[in-house]
Amino acid sequence: MSDRKPSTIAVRTGIESDTQHHAVVPPIYLSTNYGFPAFGEVPNYDYTRSGNPNRGLLEQALSELESGEGAVITNCGTSALNLWVSTFLGPDDLIVAPHDCYGGTFRLFNTRANKGDFKVNFVDQVDEAALDQALAQKPKLILLETPSNPLVRVVDIEKICQKAKAIGAMVAVDNTFLTPIYQKPLELGADFVIHSTTKFINGHSDVIGGVIIAKSAQDAEELAWWGNCIGATGTPFDSYMTLRGLRTLGARMRVHEESSLEILKFLTTQSLVKTIYHPSLPEHPGHEIAKKQQSGFGSMLSFEFAGSFDQLKYFVGELSLFSLAESLGGVESLICHPASMTHRAMGEEALAKAGVSQQLLRLSVGLEDAQDLIADLQQAFAKTHRYQG
Repeated sequence: MSDRKPSTIAVRTGIESDTQHHAVVPPIYLSTNYGFPAFGEVPNYDYTRSGNPNRGLLEQALSELESGEGAVITNCGTSALNLWVSTFLGPDDLIVAPHDCYGGTFRLFNTRANKGDFKVNFVDQVDEAALDQALAQKPKLILLETPSNPLVRVVDIEKICQKAKAIGAMVAVDNTFLTPIYQKPLELGADFVIHSTTKFINGHSDVIGGVIIAKSAQDAEELAWWGNCIGATGTPFDSYMTLRGLRTLGARMRVHEESSLEILKFLTTQSLVKTIYHPSLPEHPGHEIAKKQQSGFGSMLSFEFAGSFDQLKYFVGELSLFSLAESLGGVESLICHPASMTHRAMGEEALAKAGVSQQLLRLSVGLEDAQDLIADLQQAFAKTHRYQG
């Protein structure tokens, strides 16, 4: 385990590694194939689907950041999840997943389960009795998403991992919202960490990617074999760009969080804001768990809009510094209506079960000045109060 701090790892991985021209920043290797030194002598890299210097550096950086033994960079976050279940699950195996997980995760697991690839049980993991009942079915894999998307719910990673170990199950934690800057799931007992690197890891909303990091070298090797086999791996250019974004992760995460906390204070004063979801709030059900297992609360927050649905739509339309868009974790601030955007694939019944209402709005707080963001929210709320519909 490295004794370097996360920000140092993110900045320094690959720096001054070029031995040909001694470039400080590693170059991009776009070649699809690599020459064999001699007949029968297999080089470190032969074909880019199998391995590439840029992807290797990004895998090295993220594995070290998460205290893992190996990582596989994939072409998107969903692909990382798909690689995980494809590697370890068969038709008779069960996976337990959060009932309020990201909509794309729900769609992937539900669709593949309906095809007979494996079995899935979507469970309210905050409900300990419901979770214990699911674990009694002896799942092979357990997925945790903490904080969850979009309700920012928190579950006790260490406690669930102990229960999983008792039944021989492996646990993966989707750490997209917090990144290794604020949470280290492998050190809490998890077997795998998954990220959509599209989000905070890259941080600039210009590269799609994912990663799965393993605690054991054996699992990492198996994931790498399957990643190559099914063609799930990321490209050299995307890996280069993601490593470039990763270098500022520590600084970005601090500013994201600082601004979100200021916005939280503002939102608590607004009559058109009902319930706010963020683990920094003492009334949040997962507040104490978050304080125990996280080194920061993160910047993602959601809230229930207290006005009419027409007022909600009007409010969103009046914002100028929050773009109405999917995804999150970029330098720009975004507002999302999960029920009609990121989670619409779940369907009304699953949305209701997960607690994702039509009144829910999710904010991804960017790196604009916090006072400008608050002023933008304030003017939109003021106009919405006057809106008659």
